[in-house]
Amino acid sequence: MKIGVIGSGKIGGLIGALWSRAGHEVMFASRHPESLTDLVKAAGGGATSGTPDQAIAFGDVNLLSIPFNELPTFGPAKHDAFGRKVVLETGNPTLSRDGALAEEVLGSGKGTGAYLREWLPGVRVVRAFNTVWDKTLAEGARHAGPRIGIPLASDDEEALQIASGLVVDAGFDPVIVGELDRAREFDRGTPVYDTGMSGDEVRKGLGLNPN
Repeated sequence: MKIGVIGSGKIGGLIGALWSRAGHEVMFASRHPESLTDLVKAAGGGATSGTPDQAIAFGDVNLLSIPFNELPTFGPAKHDAFGRKVVLETGNPTLSRDGALAEEVLGSGKGTGAYLREWLPGVRVVRAFNTVWDKTLAEGARHAGPRIGIPLASDDEEALQIASGLVVDAGFDPVIVGELDRAREFDRGTPVYDTGMSGDEVRKGLGLNPN
């Protein structure tokens, strides 16, 4: 599968590299793609680099891993480019960085999913890879024991299935939670956030049926 990674930092760079090593075609994106030489080399496989617009066009699926406060402008600006592609979104509202926006989202009780629906209307967006630190993910990828659980939420059932397969390919255990509004159950500050829990532990924490 062709995957465009928009935002090639700690999470985007790591997950994109895991996908590249699993056999997917990955294009890492940056406003300055020449800065991604080392990442592309380390990712191996068929990894390449480009601009965000090039990565969006390249990917059958996109991983969107940019600062949360950029989403209200980035999403509408790239709406037509995303079209009906599946977009896995990883960001978290952070008070120290995102200020009033984070206060609004965290205080609303609606959760991040409701805002993603507003900022990426019509896009097949999946909330994913937001609950676990990059170092924990790097250490736990393809662990021999129970795999780290990655909660997923989307209004599009097919998108959830595609995202679930990509979570497996990266070496983790997909936990399908439900519709996008249910992303609030695994947002920052919830009991399953930043725990490194296994998939079954996440399912238990969220009251879901075990696999």
